[in-house]
Amino acid sequence: MITSTANSRIRDLVKLKKSAKERSQRDVFLVEGPKMFREIPEDKLLEAYASESFAGSPAGRELLAGRHIKAEIVSDRVFEYLSDTRSPQGILAVVSQFHYTAPDLLGTQTPALLLVLENLQDPGNLGTILRTAEAAGVTGILLSRDCADLTNPKVTRSTMGSVFRVPFVYTDSLEKEILALKKQKVRLYAAHLKGSVEAFTQDYTGPTAFMIGNESRGLTENTARLADQAIRIPMHGQVESLNAAVASSILLYEACRQRLS
Repeated sequence: MITSTANSRIRDLVKLKKSAKERSQRDVFLVEGPKMFREIPEDKLLEAYASESFAGSPAGRELLAGRHIKAEIVSDRVFEYLSDTRSPQGILAVVSQFHYTAPDLLGTQTPALLLVLENLQDPGNLGTILRTAEAAGVTGILLSRDCADLTNPKVTRSTMGSVFRVPFVYTDSLEKEILALKKQKVRLYAAHLKGSVEAFTQDYTGPTAFMIGNESRGLTENTARLADQAIRIPMHGQVESLNAAVASSILLYEACRQRLS
């Protein structure tokens, strides 16, 4: 059992927790909590660490027994040091990163439904968007390089497992990938406060992508002009804009509603 925070393996885990560069170089990320641990694909699970109290509990023994690797036991104090949450849940894993290509985003189903995200900075927003995207049937997510890191523990945790199932691609050239989507007959809709039409008047039953911008500034002009149509979500009162995750959810579920009709 590991009982010291100075242990070399513990120091390495803390580096992974704090550094996106470290996660990228080692091609791994961290997953914490029983629910997330249970959903890790078997071929992606590399290491597991459990607190002494969790490993000794009936739920912990059952969870750990169902995996191909043996968890390293650490003291409760050390696990609290490792944890990224205020209330540690007793289980943490090192997982191989997922790698997708742009064609993967179109999925195998017809028609495709995508999100194009530009410069989203809030980890909670991004995680919530990924979780909602899976629920609404999104085939893939395209992200500009300056979006928050999907391997950030806060993002990963808020996806509630969707990070294991929704294809995503970061790109250094959002414009290039958007133009490639257009060649694939995907119609792109920019969520914009100055959209010329209301979102609920459009037909999303064909191949569709919704473009969502930064939480405070929205889409850049260069990106917004690439859209086939700028749309706005009608709002009452003095509200100027909606949270990016909320706006994404509204648009995705409108597309989902239309496709189920």
